[in-house]
Amino acid sequence: MSSSKTIIKNTLFLYIRMFLTMAVTLYTYRLVLNALGVEDYGIYNVVGGLVTFFSFFTGTMASATQRFFSFALGQGNFEKLKITFTVNLVIYVSIAIISLILLETIGLWFVNEKLQLPAVRFESARLVFHYSVLMFVSTVFTTPFMAIIIAHEDMKIYAYVSVAETIMKLILVFFLIYLKGDKLALYGLLSSVASLITAFIYIVICVQKYRECQFKQFYWNRNLLLEIVGFTGWTLFGQLTTVIRNQAITILLNQVFNPIVVAARAVAMNISAQTNQFANNFNVGLYSPIIKSYAANDKNGMYSLIFNGSKITFFLIWVFALPLFLEMDIVLKVWLKNPPEYSVLFTRLALVEALINSVSLPIGTAARAPGKMKLYEMILGSIQIAIFGISWLVLVMGSNAYAVFIVAIVINLIMFVVRLMIVRLLVGLPVDLFFSRVIFPLSLVILLSAIPSFAIYSVRPDGFISSCLSMMASIILASISMFFIGINKSEREKFRILLMNRVSKGFKAV
Repeated sequence: MSSSKTIIKNTLFLYIRMFLTMAVTLYTYRLVLNALGVEDYGIYNVVGGLVTFFSFFTGTMASATQRFFSFALGQGNFEKLKITFTVNLVIYVSIAIISLILLETIGLWFVNEKLQLPAVRFESARLVFHYSVLMFVSTVFTTPFMAIIIAHEDMKIYAYVSVAETIMKLILVFFLIYLKGDKLALYGLLSSVASLITAFIYIVICVQKYRECQFKQFYWNRNLLLEIVGFTGWTLFGQLTTVIRNQAITILLNQVFNPIVVAARAVAMNISAQTNQFANNFNVGLYSPIIKSYAANDKNGMYSLIFNGSKITFFLIWVFALPLFLEMDIVLKVWLKNPPEYSVLFTRLALVEALINSVSLPIGTAARAPGKMKLYEMILGSIQIAIFGISWLVLVMGSNAYAVFIVAIVINLIMFVVRLMIVRLLVGLPVDLFFSRVIFPLSLVILLSAIPSFAIYSVRPDGFISSCLSMMASIILASISMFFIGINKSEREKFRILLMNRVSKGFKAV
């Protein structure tokens, strides 16, 4: 099983990767929005969203692959690991073929016949769709190799490749700016090229580094295939409902409103996604240790990882979400110069939803440990579908576009409670301890940092400098609250020792 030192080291690599990729990605979004314009940017997100709809295939298999790789490593069973890789590879090839057929038939028909797009942009939209399909297929082949890296907890490789991919996308955007032609179609082409190169890099690295990643000998186990299919069957339902909820709402907004509203939602979801990287990166580092702890029957170790992981994933978003929420107007103007209408409100609401979901990430990982997904995915997936259904209903009744975010926030609160109850049933998670060790300190942190931060925001004078000072004050208040209220005495001592060791090593290096 993973030691605390290994988890911290892996998390460090993930955060170096995250800071670099977030900075470059946000700058890249600005360049893309300026190069395409608000309308074309909205069209790209609508058309790309149709392809992303099929990401429930890869999302399902990514979760399953990581679970079965980590379980085999936790048991120390290398033969099972080789068989697992082969079986998963066959499944991924099947997913790629099925997705390609469905996308180039039903998906293309939907683009041609159903999407509400300006007539002069239909041809470019079709090209973007084909490029997005190519990008999706390359992502399918990349997924099992990324999963094996994460299962081995070799986060340095994952971080390096991710940073290289982000920088490559930035370079390609500079090509977009200076190349002549239809910018929308060019962006689709350049994005697909970046995806193909990234897939090639992951495959080459894994084949060279890990013995189980090989194509010379075919390993097969029908029982393992059935076990994986049984696991993924209900996970597939859960991922499908997530995609329906996200991408179908984007299409719904396009049908009810216009591409500008879609562009505003895309800006909000991009910022939310970048903020979520703080929590997601930490949870990636926790995924394998939680599964391995369950495989080794170390329940107390698993519970400790869940408690601490839930708190830290929330903290990692809160320290940035609070200042962003307060100063979103100035942030968007600095970032995008002329952000689409509704962007500020949409982004604030998206951050609230991200905070709710962050606490659930380690809980969701624990739910996958036993491999019994029917109850978990059936109930939560059904609730996910309700987000889309209720969103459609409130928009038909004449509500404003922001209503879809309000619906998502309310239902995600319900899902959090339901998720906690199900995981208690699956792995015996003590819910009373979860509330006392996680929810109670989180509530105190929110109150003790948000109230004074809002007070400072309400009295500050207008201007860029005062906005920066307000954001800095909220970050400091959030950090102090998290350190003295959010974590207990023993956790503070561990942090102090870790920090002193880092500083000591730094002085020795000098």
